[in-house]
Amino acid sequence: MSKPKHPRTLAETEAEATGSNIRTSPRKLNLVAGLIRNQPASKAIATLTFSKRRIAQQVKKILESAIANAENNHQLDVDRLVVARAEVGRSVVMRRFHARGRGRSARIEKWFSHLKIVVAERTQEAPAEQEAA
Repeated sequence: MSKPKHPRTLAETEAEATGSNIRTSPRKLNLVAGLIRNQPASKAIATLTFSKRRIAQQVKKILESAIANAENNHQLDVDRLVVARAEVGRSVVMRRFHARGRGRSARIEKWFSHLKIVVAERTQEAPAEQEAA
């Protein structure tokens, strides 16, 4: 029996967007998500735009959706948004079989992932404090 899932509540200065069943493995998606964690939203979009990874364009769409949610639903200032969290989770696994020699077969697993991006509005003093530390 698995633990009950409790949705994490968002603060007044946060907005989120999720992507379900993204066709890439969680390990590969986490590499791209790691590029944008704790980055200002504008810098994160630039990083994803010029990334060579195939999945970066889908991550960029989810990030843009989170920014739009912050602006339209929560009336947050877009210029002060920071990627607070980028959480990657496992989704379904599609299993396929590949014919091998001598009548054998091998299993191929095609992984899917979930992604949740939370953007938060930060004051201008916060980045200066982080650089000093």
